Amino acid sequence: MKPAEYEAMYRVEDTLWWYVGMRAIVRALVGTRLDAADRVLDAGCGTGGTLAWWQRRAGQAGVRRGFGIDLSSDALHFGSRRGLERLARGSVSALPYADRSFDGVLSLDVIYHLDVADDRRALAEIARVTRPGGWACVRVPAFDSLRSAHDVAVHTRERYRLPRLAARVAGAGLEIDRATYANAFLFPAAIASRLARKGVNHRPRGSWPAPEEAKSDVRPASAVVQAVGAATLTAESVLLRHSDLPFGLSAIVVATRPMDAA
Repeated sequence: MKPAEYEAMYRVEDTLWWYVGMRAIVRALVGTRLDAADRVLDAGCGTGGTLAWWQRRAGQAGVRRGFGIDLSSDALHFGSRRGLERLARGSVSALPYADRSFDGVLSLDVIYHLDVADDRRALAEIARVTRPGGWACVRVPAFDSLRSAHDVAVHTRERYRLPRLAARVAGAGLEIDRATYANAFLFPAAIASRLARKGVNHRPRGSWPAPEEAKSDVRPASAVVQAVGAATLTAESVLLRHSDLPFGLSAIVVATRPMDAA
C-alpha cells in the first residue's frame, strides 16, 4: 500500500471504532487462549496496533512475547514507533521462523492481499509455525460483490466467501474451531453506502481509480459514527461468543493445529 495509507492506519488504529470493535471480536472468537499464549505471531502486523494491544492484555512483557512480520518497511517503521521490538520484514508466504514456534498466530486482513499470490502457501506457513495444540485466527474481507475503491487503495486481490476460507485453512492441516462472518449488523448499511458511491456491481472495475489515486476508508470518524460503530461491534462480539453469523463484511476462521501434527 501507499505510505500514506500506513500513516492513516497508525493514526487511528488504537481508537477507531472498526479496529477496536474487530479486536473485541477476535477476543470473543479465540477466547481465553488469546491471553494465555506465551508466544504470539502477528503475521502481517501492519503498523502494529493489534500486536501492541495483545501485549498490553498479556502483560508480563518479559515472559509473554509478541512477534510481528510485515512486507512493508513503512508499516514496520510505525510499529517501531509503538515501541514494538520483535519485528521482522518478510512475507507471510515464507515466514522466517522455526517450525512450532508459536502458541498462536494472528493473520488479520492479510492473505487477501495482492502481495500474497498464493493464499494456500501462506496458510501452510501459518500452520507450520504454530505448535501442535496451538491456534490460528485468520480474517479476510468478505463477498467480492462488495469491492470498492477502498479495495483498490489497499490492494485487495479477492474478497472471500466463508466456505472458501474455511476450506483453505483446513487444507493447510488445521482443524476448524470456529468459522463465521463478522461485522454483520452494519452489513446492510455498507451495501447501501457502496452502491451509492457506485463502488460495486454497476461500476466496471476498469473505471475505478488507479491504485495511486484511490483512497481507503481508513480515516477518523465523526462522534456519532464512532459511537454507533463501537456499540454495534461490541454487541456483536458478545453474540459471537455463543453463535456464528450467516453474513458480514468479514470472514473469520479460528483453527487448531492437531496434537499429532508432524
